Amino acid sequence: MLKQFFFILLFLFSTNAFSDEEYFLTLRNEIVNLRQGPSFDHPIKIFYKKKFLPVLVQDKFENFRKTRDHENNTGWIHVSQLSKKKAAINISENLILFKRPTIFSEPQAILEKGKLCIIKKCKQEWCEVVVSKYTGWVKKENLWGKL
Repeated sequence: MLKQFFFILLFLFSTNAFSDEEYFLTLRNEIVNLRQGPSFDHPIKIFYKKKFLPVLVQDKFENFRKTRDHENNTGWIHVSQLSKKKAAINISENLILFKRPTIFSEPQAILEKGKLCIIKKCKQEWCEVVVSKYTGWVKKENLWGKL
């Protein structure tokens, strides 16, 4: 009996049901459910209503991913509702969107805190983003959801 118990414990701790690696994904659809647990039987905590909203994937269990958003809400989302499209949220007040990746470049727009930015590409300290009808560069340090 003791050997069986030890074997079960060893099996449980050696299986990799969760990953230690964290990475960003975005919401695939306009409405996405954040659930309390990793199945469709668990209740819904939040209805997200913003396509491409970035979420930090912290763990995984089967086809569900444990995520955290920019407001520290955590829960589980089915993989079919997640996308690899790159996006970020502006976390700075009145962030200037520049034409080129330098502060000496021409300003394109001023972004409000919390504005969703679609990432086109990133270089060292800067990311080229699309926000509404504007395209330009912002410093990575002002974004939540970047790589």
